Amino acid sequence: MAKPVILVADDDADVRHALSLLLCDCGCDVTAAASPAETLTSLRQTRPALVLIDLNYRRDTTSGEEGLALLKQIRAQDSELPVVVLTGWGTVQLAVQAMQLGAKDFLEKPWENARVRSILANHLAQADARAHVRSLEEAPRSGEKQDNELIVRSRVMREALAVAERVAASNVPVLLTGESGTGKSLMARWIHRNSSHREGPFVSVNLGGLAETLFESELFGHVKGAFTDARSDRIGRIERARGGTLFLDEVSNITPTQQARLLHVLEEGLFERVGETVSRPTDARIVAATNADIRQLIRDGRFREDLFFRLDAVEILLPPLRARRDDVPLLARHFLTRFASDNAPPLALSGSADRALESYDWPGNVRELAHVMQRAVLLAKGEEIEVADLRLTSGDSPERLDTLTLEQAERYVIRRALESCGGDVEAAATKLGVSRSALYRRLEKLRE
Repeated sequence: MAKPVILVADDDADVRHALSLLLCDCGCDVTAAASPAETLTSLRQTRPALVLIDLNYRRDTTSGEEGLALLKQIRAQDSELPVVVLTGWGTVQLAVQAMQLGAKDFLEKPWENARVRSILANHLAQADARAHVRSLEEAPRSGEKQDNELIVRSRVMREALAVAERVAASNVPVLLTGESGTGKSLMARWIHRNSSHREGPFVSVNLGGLAETLFESELFGHVKGAFTDARSDRIGRIERARGGTLFLDEVSNITPTQQARLLHVLEEGLFERVGETVSRPTDARIVAATNADIRQLIRDGRFREDLFFRLDAVEILLPPLRARRDDVPLLARHFLTRFASDNAPPLALSGSADRALESYDWPGNVRELAHVMQRAVLLAKGEEIEVADLRLTSGDSPERLDTLTLEQAERYVIRRALESCGGDVEAAATKLGVSRSALYRRLEKLRE
């Protein structure tokens, strides 16, 4: 396990040396800086687990102004990084000012080694806890198994994967297009795992499902008191994705105002939390996805062309499952293994069930196939899955709606509305007589 890195910033070489010996004895690696400028340079090169900074960097001053200014700059760069201030004068006022500016603790010189060890253990444990919470937030929902690989045999899917392989190692934005359920989220994760950002987090946000009032807070974060319900600081998805990949799903469904805010971040590489004027840098790799005809939206004046160019350095079209029938048997058996009961071998497919899977058009694509196989595993009476267990409908005509379950009928009506509107969720919602958020809730329910 890698040792935590502690950054010690003090103009006194003896202080740096003494703290380095103590912290190394505590099992840490130490980076030292003699000035605020060196400290900021070191922070740009590596992210330590904790920073110890002096408040005074000139022999003839005791004001603490240099240290407080440095503290502000560190908090602007990384709001979560624990900072402990060192003061040789023991003034309560300076310590209070530092804590108000975001310092987590303070040490008086000369320090007690036991207090240094206690502060170190406390803040490293808190950092581990925050990292654990983030990993839980970004993990799949309970009961949801995450695929770790793409299932590929067909020529069209191999071509798409070949493009992904060529661009994964670069830092250029990628736009994933294709029908709903074709695996855009899975492809985004594959690109992340094969990129230079693989050690960083993969953070996903469904932009189309965010209400106008929540968009900026969710994406950029907010500070305490920024609005009525802002009872504490909140880190947004962009900040959480620092050093990793930010996956912007359903990007074509955001409003013009939201498009302008997102474009500013992509152009400048900077963002501000809601209620704050400090600009924060972001270096997350951007992967976006849409199931809409985004070029038609541009022609209709509903999507900004300049934002499209920022997102579309490389476009990867994921083909529908009906265009990659060679992959259906592989995917079906993959899902049978995935949904098999614990400690039980996966069920087999009868010959007739195999043929039925390959001849079906899969309007819901890979997501529908996964749902069908999960249901078949539950319904199968023997060791083989039969055609009846699949419960596939042989046609899409409205005349057959009376033979469908309520869920199947709802899925059919929503899919036809989306198809007729070119994947435009807002237009489909209007056609169906529901709000966009209501349609998204139904889509999420049908995906479970």
